[in-house]
Amino acid sequence: MAGAPMMNRTTTDPRISVRGITKTFDLKGESFVALDGVDLDVADNEFITVVGPSGCGKSTLMNILAGLDTPTAGEALVDGRAVTGPGPDRGVIFQQYALFPWLTVRKNVEFGLKTAGMPAAERRAKAQHFIDMVGLGDFADALPKMLSGGMKQRCAIARAYAMDPSILLMDEPFGALDALTRVKLQEQLLQTWSQEKRTVMFITHDVDEAVFLANRVVVMAARPGRIYEIIDVDLPYPRTEQMRLSPEFAELRNRVWNAVYHQTPGHRAPAAVV
Repeated sequence: MAGAPMMNRTTTDPRISVRGITKTFDLKGESFVALDGVDLDVADNEFITVVGPSGCGKSTLMNILAGLDTPTAGEALVDGRAVTGPGPDRGVIFQQYALFPWLTVRKNVEFGLKTAGMPAAERRAKAQHFIDMVGLGDFADALPKMLSGGMKQRCAIARAYAMDPSILLMDEPFGALDALTRVKLQEQLLQTWSQEKRTVMFITHDVDEAVFLANRVVVMAARPGRIYEIIDVDLPYPRTEQMRLSPEFAELRNRVWNAVYHQTPGHRAPAAVV
């Protein structure tokens, strides 16, 4: 797997900034606080994972960053500009593959490029590059019904990369897959990230997945949703299967596990580390 250097904290402006985001919903006449004053900076080309108990607002936060929802208070910024809706600078990948069933892998990956007006030869070449990169070169002319779940998700990843977003927002993209396929796709995703580089926010409920992928793990707490702790993952890239068995990995996994499942009520990550 191609190597990627360890991320170093820089003093440059963050790619993503979340400032005091609060989100409330009206449920049967009562106000439900999904997010409560969330602050977070994500550096250019950083890979962060977000974990937390059910109902902690992980998906709500991602929807706000994607421009699919709006905060009740606070703001989300991308490259210093307020997020006011969806945009080509953010690629979004959900657990559901959202492929067009009547289009081949190639046509699915080309779809956004065609919509953007890219000439046919150029978009075909660009789509093929990303199809090959995710290991679907032999299935470029296959329909989604002919693909396994993991292959469908790889197609969705290729389609997102083809639009050349600076940010990838991924909401439990491997959550519905079997364990072996999930591990393979984690390794494939890191290989793709090491080659192409994007800023990635990856939501997961799997602690091992969170540690294996990330530069930093953002642990959230629920009721109301807030950042509980941010944990640096000081493991080198490329991440390997052997690394999952190392004492260093086990130590980080246990730390994240305890932060997720043994939370102190009312605790909030210090502002200095977010």
